[in-house]
Amino acid sequence: MPRQSILEMPFARVYPLLVQKAERKGRTKAEVDELITWLTGYPDPEACAALPCGDYYAKAPCWNPAAEHITGTVCGIRVETIQDPIMKRIRQLDKLIDELAQGKPLEKIKRE
Repeated sequence: MPRQSILEMPFARVYPLLVQKAERKGRTKAEVDELITWLTGYPDPEACAALPCGDYYAKAPCWNPAAEHITGTVCGIRVETIQDPIMKRIRQLDKLIDELAQGKPLEKIKRE
């Protein structure tokens, strides 16, 4: 069975993994939803979850301009150096969830 690209995978398949990652470290689904809403502008992160990830990120209603301040590594890749705009957005959300799981307060994660 061929591997499915993250861009083709429905966001509904990725979303529970993001929530699980946070919950394993004592954080909540509501916090994950708050971060996704802050980053993407989707009022309900699950509302468009049937979209492929590539479309979910590309069609985000209002990508937060503060996302440019998200730096660091995810899986050994520096977020700020990613050239592909959709992959960069995917990694930016991943980085936010990593920071949430590490116990950072939401205000710091949101770069407020």
